[in-house]
Parts: sequence; structure tokens; C-alpha cells
Amino acid sequence: MIFALTFGMLALLLIGMPVALALALSSLGALLIGGAAFQPSILSTKMQFGLQNFVLVGIPLFILAAKLMNTAGITAKIFRFADTMVGFLPGGLGHSNVVASLIFSGMSGAAVVDAASLGQIELDAMKKAGYPRDFSVAITAGSSTIGPIFPPSIPMIVFSFASGVSVGRLFLGGVVPGLLMTIALMVMVTVYARKVDLPREPFPTWARASKAFVDAFLPMMTPVILLGCIWSGVVTPTEAAAVAVCYALLIGLFVMRELTFRSLVTVFVETAKESAVIGFVIAAASLFGWVLMRSGMTLQIAESLLAFSSNHLVILLLISLLLLVVGCFLDSTVAILILAPIFLPVITRVGIDPVHFGVVMVLTLMLGLLTPPFGMVLFVMTQISGLRFEEVVRATVPVLVPLLAVLLLITIFPSLVTGLPNLLMGVAR
Repeated sequence: MIFALTFGMLALLLIGMPVALALALSSLGALLIGGAAFQPSILSTKMQFGLQNFVLVGIPLFILAAKLMNTAGITAKIFRFADTMVGFLPGGLGHSNVVASLIFSGMSGAAVVDAASLGQIELDAMKKAGYPRDFSVAITAGSSTIGPIFPPSIPMIVFSFASGVSVGRLFLGGVVPGLLMTIALMVMVTVYARKVDLPREPFPTWARASKAFVDAFLPMMTPVILLGCIWSGVVTPTEAAAVAVCYALLIGLFVMRELTFRSLVTVFVETAKESAVIGFVIAAASLFGWVLMRSGMTLQIAESLLAFSSNHLVILLLISLLLLVVGCFLDSTVAILILAPIFLPVITRVGIDPVHFGVVMVLTLMLGLLTPPFGMVLFVMTQISGLRFEEVVRATVPVLVPLLAVLLLITIFPSLVTGLPNLLMGVAR
């Protein structure tokens, strides 16, 4: 069963089978090989059960909110504000790129959305200013990984579904790591800018700064409103996603006045398509995970890790190394749904906080978006930059260094993740 499940899935992926079908068909093969009485209804029952979770409602809502914000023309205003605030630093537009991604992450929650929405604007601006194309692509790709860490975050919602950990605590746990990623990338930009003498923007006038702030103020309030509502207990994280949609509609329709009936229809259709794909993957991964547990592989992995070491730091570093490899080949949603239930019994036995583990897991898998052969952000950058895939890969390697440094930092010092949730929501029992 284990052989059919794992190697069957890998073989189907290698021949180009869609992820959801590869998961479902390999699960079916494993069940048939298992020899026990098999009923076809098991497939539909387990897949349907995998979608019956209130937390998952937040995924299409956050996707919709991000698309509404982008369609309303807010993306360009955010980049202009970021450019006004930090563009005068050495390597100005590089800093603007990173800060804009941090701000936009409070609306999108996904790296690919960030790269596709902000990426073209950022690359065009940096090209006009004379920045090297490979550096522009690298910093745009690297900064997009802030989106899934800084709240709201779609991968955090998926981890909550797979583990039962509070979404609110996971959101708050991603705040400090997201800020650390921003600082680390800005340090890299500064070092590179001084090395090759990159241009910088003039220091902003009061009039320019105030106009940029006013234009971007309402969109920037999105994460503040969401986290405030969750922390105060007014709404659940899932309900906060609905608040984000309503807020985006109000801004787009009545403030920016960029949303039209035609654009709204387009946004709703695109959101439905993306949500359906994610839903199919989650359903198939739920079936895969159930078969995985039935095969006994989860217990074998847990026992092997605990036999190797009982030190919590060693265990976490081992899991992180494994996730770095897995992230190169598997979509983060699939990896979280399959691996989170396997590792949770291990990390709880050695005393690792599930919130800490969740943020470390998500950040580790997000680095897989920047690594071949299946890094989705790399494909997006290839499409919008005009560079070849291998050129994008080569350009992106340097940004992995500061991001890996942040990963190591939050792995060794768990309070960087758990401090804010414990402060605002109390210590988890």
C-alpha cells in the first residue's frame, strides 16, 4: 500500500497528471492493493468529508478579497506609497518592491497572487529606472513569499484545517516572521545596491508623501481591521475573510470607483475557478491522508524520527530539511494536508508548540516556490519577465540566503512566532 501510494503519486505527477487526480488515483490503487474489502463509496465519502470544515470557507473569500483589491487599481497605489516611503534608500525601488509586498500580503495571503499582481508593476518600474533585470526578478520573486506568512494567509488556513490549530493564533504567529523576512530582504537590497551602485529615488516632498499615504491608507487598513476583529473576538478568522470581501467591495465601488458590473463578474468567475481547483486538491489530499494513515506509514515515520532523537530542536531541524526537499516537488497545499497530520504527533511528544511548527512549516514550504523544478513563483516570473526559466532560477538563488536565515532564526527561537499570539490571545493550553 505504501509503495503504491507514494511511488504511484510521484509517477503520475511526473507524467503530467493534475495533482488532485494523482492523489486520488494513487489512493485508489493503494486501497485495491491493500486486500481488504473495498467499497467505491469510500472514495466519495472521504473526499466529501475533507471539505466539510468551516475554516475552509476563508480560502475563496480571501482569494476574492485580493482579486477585488487588485481589480480596483489598488495595487499600483500601494507600490507608489511604498516607493514614496523607502525609495530614497540605496537601491530604492528594491526596497519599494519588498515593502509593497508586505502591504499587499495583508490582502492576498498567497505568494503567486502577489507575484502576478504586483510583479508586472514592479518589474516595469525597475526596468525604466535602469535596474538589472536579474536583480529585479530576484527581489520580486523573493518578496512574494512574505504573502503566505504575514496575515491573512491561505496556507495557514490549510494548516489549521489539517491540524486543528487556531487560525487566529497562526495569523498572529506570522506577523513577526513576516516582518523579519521584510527586513532581511531589505538588508540584502542595501548590500547589493552599495556593491553595484544602484539608483535611488529623490527624497519625497511633503505633498507627494501625504498624497501617496492618503491614496493607500484604506487598503493598508485591511490587515489592521482583520487582526483587530479576530483579536477582539468580534469575528472568527473565517468571518474575518467575509469582512475583507465587504471592505474590498466598499473601497472598489464607492472610494476608488474602479469596479464595474463586468469586472465584478470576471472576478467572481476567476475566484470560483481557483476555489474549485483548491477544493478538489483538498478533497483528494484528504483521501490520500486517510489511506496513508491506514497503511501505517504515519506511525513508521513518527517512530523513526523519535528513535533518531528526542531533542525538540533536532526534530524540528530534521523536519525542516525534509520539507525543503518536499517543497521542491509538491504544491504547498498538498504537502501541508499530507504531512501535517504525520508530524503533529511527533512535535507534540517532544514539546514543540503547534503554532510554532505551523509557521515554520509554511515558511519552509514557501521556499519551495522559489526552487526548481516545480516552483510556481518561478513560472510566474518567467511569464511576466521575458527571461528563460533557467535564467530566473539562477537570478533567484541569492534571495534564498536571507529567507533561509529567517527560517533558521524562527526555528531556533520559537518566541519569535509564539510571543505575539500568547501576548494577545493568552497562552494555549
